[in-house]
Amino acid sequence: MANLLPDYDVIVVGAGHAGCEAACAAAHLGSHTLLITLDMNKIAQMSCNPAIGGIAKGQIVREIDALGGLTGIVTDQSSIQFRMLNRSKGPAMWSPRSQCDRMKFSANWRYQLEHTDGLDMWQDDVVELVVKDGQVYGVKTALGVVFNAKRVILTNGTFLNGLMHIGRVSFEGGRISEPASHGLTAQLCSLGFETGRMKTGTPVRIDGKSIDFSKLTEQGGDNDFHCFSYLHYDYRNTLIQRPCYMAYTNEAVHHALRQGFTDSPLFNGTIQSVGPRYCPSIETKLNTFADRTSHHLFLEPEGETTTEFYLNGFSSSLPWDVQLTGLRLIEGFENVRIFRPGYAIEYDYFPPTQLYHTLETKLIQGLYFAGQINGTTGYEEAAAQGLMAGINAHLSLHSSVEFVLNRDEAYIGVLIDDLVTKGVDEPYRMFTSRAEYRILLRQDDADMRLTPKGFQIGLVTNNRHKIYLDKIEKRDLLIDFIKNFSVKPDEINSFLLSLNTAPIRQGMKLVDILSRPQVGLLALIDVLPSLNNFIGEFVLRDEIIEAAEISIKYSGYIERERMLADKLSRLENLVIAGKFNYEELTNLSIEARQKLSKIQPRTIGQASRISGVSPADINVLLILMGR
Repeated sequence: MANLLPDYDVIVVGAGHAGCEAACAAAHLGSHTLLITLDMNKIAQMSCNPAIGGIAKGQIVREIDALGGLTGIVTDQSSIQFRMLNRSKGPAMWSPRSQCDRMKFSANWRYQLEHTDGLDMWQDDVVELVVKDGQVYGVKTALGVVFNAKRVILTNGTFLNGLMHIGRVSFEGGRISEPASHGLTAQLCSLGFETGRMKTGTPVRIDGKSIDFSKLTEQGGDNDFHCFSYLHYDYRNTLIQRPCYMAYTNEAVHHALRQGFTDSPLFNGTIQSVGPRYCPSIETKLNTFADRTSHHLFLEPEGETTTEFYLNGFSSSLPWDVQLTGLRLIEGFENVRIFRPGYAIEYDYFPPTQLYHTLETKLIQGLYFAGQINGTTGYEEAAAQGLMAGINAHLSLHSSVEFVLNRDEAYIGVLIDDLVTKGVDEPYRMFTSRAEYRILLRQDDADMRLTPKGFQIGLVTNNRHKIYLDKIEKRDLLIDFIKNFSVKPDEINSFLLSLNTAPIRQGMKLVDILSRPQVGLLALIDVLPSLNNFIGEFVLRDEIIEAAEISIKYSGYIERERMLADKLSRLENLVIAGKFNYEELTNLSIEARQKLSKIQPRTIGQASRISGVSPADINVLLILMGR
């Protein structure tokens, strides 16, 4: 009988944010790919808040887009509110965030998957890997089907032995009303993998018809040219735009919630695993910040027309009646009705120090991990890992090239290096403070940093690359014009005085005027006809104008940080992988020998970032390398 099933190049297990990016990347690059998911109606499910982006997370999404990934495109198509956060700070801190219609988000992702050539889908539960002699050869499902492939990417999210908690009620599941996945953890442990448990949670979902919005503070979105995808510079969103709302807890709320602490699985010993420090439950906040009399809450719409709202800041595993009692003591929530209470979920993860920078496991050749299975939290962090795993799984089949981003090239590089070098002791979340070179890693220049790299490996399309080259050419033309164009006092002084900045006494180059912190380039266009005519002649869009302005205003900071990154990069170029048996290097500290043996760093630079490896240990390695 003929074989009914094809052999695949890459199999991706799980269709969350990591799995979707991994599957599309591998298929777009040319690998015959299979995506297996428990439920094809829950693809890229926004199981927590219905939003993409935020501080540092927005930068990651723009980097995914610049490389040819799809999260930014899907987000723009699903957006019901867009905001650029931190606009009062410098551009290194600007972070895009989009409120999404979560139903449309899932549907738009499914459309992308179904219209990707070379990508098949199968609805089932993967319960076993096919492994022989340290190499993966495929997967076996709960239906008994065996799929063959030389590369497998696990993106199981919170489904591995998932256990949910609401008060003293516990039940298995990977998400509310969805089954957990069993089998893989036990097999991986038998193969020598280290595993652990983590916890995350999600807030109550609220019926908006029961809220008195007049008592809340409305928070609208931006209405300018910004969006996530660099392909969408002329994109016009047709979805209804909706505001979010701010609310506040109070001491009466806190008192009511504390009455349920004895039934809280966080405090009565039911939950032993570690939860996210930077997105704590409401009961954790009340316990940690006992002196606080109020906490911010954000009421966020879950879709374009739905009455369902997500209460950001109220993640909880307290009993449902305690949650509801506390909610009704919040101003504006006196008559609140809920669709479902918040809950906590525990799940298996695998410490990411067991991975290479490509996200391939060190123990099993051809097996990759991406997303929450690596101990991270957040859609954006998961999507970035999925993209990189999909790229590297394909490349490992068709070339000897690895695709690894350095810490000075992308937040994605910082994310993955932190995971495989430092490991995690709590769910990992990206922040701008984790990046040493955040002036270089801005959201506005992700395409400048990464689109050429994506084009080189074949993931960036010719059309995207053409748009990128056009942007570079026109940005440089504008910068050259600004550097060489002189402005006379009578053309500019009234404008400068209106900004409370000193007038000029003689002609001055426009670049010197633009360098003033009070002066913006878009405002100058309205003041100077010659500048307006130049921009109109070349049809310079707002994105290009902003890129030119940032390049000019912050050139000194950018150049200084680039010099520092280049100076330190020499350590990243000193490859030590496979050169030492660290246990035999008695000049190293015992801790350094243990950590280096376990992690097996690829370069001296990576070794220097391992906790427990001192500068003296690094000097020993440099001497042994003749440096």
